[in-house]
Parts: sequence; structure tokens; C-alpha cells
Amino acid sequence: MATTTHSPIGIPSLSDEVIQRFKAQLRGALIQPNDPTYDEARRIYNGMIDKRPALIARCADVADVMAAVNFGREHNIEIAIRGGGHAVGGQALCAGGLVIDLSRMRGIRVNPINNTVQVEGGCTWEDVDHATQAFGLAVPSGIISNTGVGGLTLGGGHGYLTRKYGLTIDNLLSADVVLADGCFVTASADAHPDLFWALRGGGGNFGVVTSFLFKAHPVSTVFGGFTVWTFDKTAQIMRWFADFMADAPEDISGWCATMVVPPMPPFPEALHGQKACAILWCYTGPLDGAEAAFKPVRAVGNLAMDWLVPMPLPALNGMFNAAYPPGQLQWYVKGDIFNELTDEAIALHVKYSAQLPTMFSTMHLYPINGATHRVGEQDTAWAFRKSLLSATYVGIDPDPANNAAITQWTRDYWLALHPYSAGGAYVNFLTDDAPDRVVAAYGKNYARLAQVKAKYDPANLFHVNQNIKPA
Repeated sequence: MATTTHSPIGIPSLSDEVIQRFKAQLRGALIQPNDPTYDEARRIYNGMIDKRPALIARCADVADVMAAVNFGREHNIEIAIRGGGHAVGGQALCAGGLVIDLSRMRGIRVNPINNTVQVEGGCTWEDVDHATQAFGLAVPSGIISNTGVGGLTLGGGHGYLTRKYGLTIDNLLSADVVLADGCFVTASADAHPDLFWALRGGGGNFGVVTSFLFKAHPVSTVFGGFTVWTFDKTAQIMRWFADFMADAPEDISGWCATMVVPPMPPFPEALHGQKACAILWCYTGPLDGAEAAFKPVRAVGNLAMDWLVPMPLPALNGMFNAAYPPGQLQWYVKGDIFNELTDEAIALHVKYSAQLPTMFSTMHLYPINGATHRVGEQDTAWAFRKSLLSATYVGIDPDPANNAAITQWTRDYWLALHPYSAGGAYVNFLTDDAPDRVVAAYGKNYARLAQVKAKYDPANLFHVNQNIKPA
């Protein structure tokens, strides 16, 4: 498997004395392969990844991060950066190198006066939702709240609030960064603006982001949940969904999925184990307008399930956390961006969704229009400001014996649909077997990103990511 790596552990060139001196510099823990916490510390979201780092620096603060970056650079050790550990390609780990682990750095400060939120780099969106909900605020994020803040943000960030308030990067005001030379800077529109531009979509290429400052929005209770149709309605629902999302009011958003209905509430027993087409909705407008907003939704096809209710936004964001527990499932993911959804593409979606290899495997179509389109194509590193949909094809199963099957299905699905795409993909859906697709993911912005990379990380110290080569 391309994303599964077994490797020897240890750094033969480093003496125990050198490692002990490094350990003494840290307030946090330095975890080594012989430590009892090692296997737990190297576990990440995707259970398919089996990389064995030589050292895991579980940083307690920015000083620890600076020490770890300096240690890795000075001793020519490969470095990986772990925030929430959610990256499906396994970029949070490196084999035989040093992991700079931010998972202890989870401080959050909400400022309800100016509606901003300061978030440390080890936080998950579940942490952020918990803190902001108390003030009736929210930051646009994704669709699973155990995702790490750092990885999702640096890749762009799309989810339930995208059509209303833009990508996560459109709500980023500044970022604290430890650079490859060990220096600490704060990047914003006024300070290091070239770095700030690159961080908004350019991934973990430019440094270790220890803290983010976000703009938050007044979102608390939303109207959301599922509408589900039997699988034979898939082509009809996909066509309607693409047309509806192209012009829908920005208060309403949803993502379309093909799936195997899980045998659990709130799904009716008659649907359990059946393939289906579903849309997961989020409506941020006044609750007394929700029924009118969803009238056109309920008029499409013959609904097999209608489960739309008022709920706190954190409940919607966390709806899938239990179904997809970190480290327990094997994941293989590919993605594409689409400017339109043609009839030919829809027919292929139906074909491959009919072949879902396991109960957990799925396909998602996320709308990326609305507020996202009001930002210029070159205002941030995100290159698809005029596109309609972001797609992901996801093979998932708890049993490693099924890895070959879920991987082959995902690759075949992507190969069939890619000719109908805009050519690139959301970088957070790129695994480490797709390095050639990084250039396409950034399009006309890639050359500028390579120049910023050359300025801030000329030796490509930070390369365990969707890597941008220094110009």
C-alpha cells in the first residue's frame, strides 16, 4: 500500500547524550520507541498509516516547538508536524525522524467584544466549537469536529458554513509561526503578508503554526440533519443538488453523499444496510424560516427519510465523530474540484457508488460557492474561487485485510471522474501517493507559493506534507 510505511526506528547518528540534551530543553515529553506511551503517541486518525518515528516531541509551548525545529534542522533529521493527526495521507508522522507534536497545545481564548478566537495549534474543531458556542459564535470549519484545526485551516477548510462565511482561511486574521530557522513570527495582512498569503491554503510548507487568530460569526442553533433517498434516485438527486446549490440562498448549505445506511438510529430499520443517496444540511437563517427554506428540498423525489431538526452547531459538526473514531479505521482518499456536474459525470458517480466496497466507504460532494466566490482567485493560495463543488471518494473499513479493495475502488472512481473535473483538488484530500497533483491543486498560484517557500524554507525542511518545492 502506498500510504502504509513500515520502517526501522532510531537515529543511528545521534548519541544518547545528544538526545538527552534535547529532552532537557523541553517542558513537554520526548517520547522514544522504548517508552510505554510510544505506540499510542504515534497513532493517528488513519489506521492504515504505520510509521515509526524515532522521536516524538510532545511540545508544551512555543519554546518547545522552537527547540524541536532547531534540533531537527541542526541534526539533519526529517521532521513531521502533528496537530490533530487527522491528515488521511499520514503527513502527521515520519518514519525514523522527529515528530513535532502540538497535541498538548490546546489553549483557546474567545473575545466576544470583537468576535475573535485565538486557537493553539494542537486544538481540534471540537475544542473550538465548545469554546465559541458559549458565546453564540462559530468559526467556519469542516464536517467532522475531531479534525485538527491546523491541518484543515492551512489546506483551506470547507464545510457547513462555507457558503455563508467562506472558507476557514477567509476567516483567518493572523497566525503565529515558528520558521525553519527557529525564529518566531506573527503573519497577518500587515506583517509578513507574503507568508500570510501562503499560509491561507498552502498547507504546512512554511513553518509550524502554533496559534491561529480567527474571525467568528454569530451562529449557535442551526436547522440541520439528513434527507435520504433510495439509491435509484441518485442521478436525479445529484442533478437537482448541483442546480440548487448553484443559486441557493447562502443561509442554506448541504453536502451530497452516496452511502450504505448504517444500522443505527436515527435511520429507519427498512434502510439499514441499503445503498442510498443523502444530503446533510445546515441552515443558519432564522428558525421560523426553516420550513419554507426546505420546501423545495422535500419536493424532490420521494424521500425515504426526513430528519431535519433544530440543533446546536457543535452537535451537527460532531455528528460523525463516533462513527469514525480516530485510529480505528483504514482510510484511502482521493479528491477533485468541479466547476460543473455534467450528466456524464453523474452517470459515473452512480456507477461507482453502486460498487461501494464496504459499509463505511462513501462519496461526498461539498458546495464551495457563495461567500467563497467573493474572494479573488489570487487573494489567497486557494486556487478554485470560481468552482462549484469539491468531491472526495473515500474507501474506509476497520479491517486491514480490505485495504487493497478500498484503495482500488477509490482509485478507479477518481480515474473515471477526473477528466470531468477542474483539474485540481482540495489539498487536504491529497495522499502521499499523489505528489504530482500538488501543482494542479494550486494552479496559477503555485509559482508564487514556490517563491514564498524559497524565502521562508529554502532547504525544504518542512517537506512531510503536500509539498511545494522551493523556487
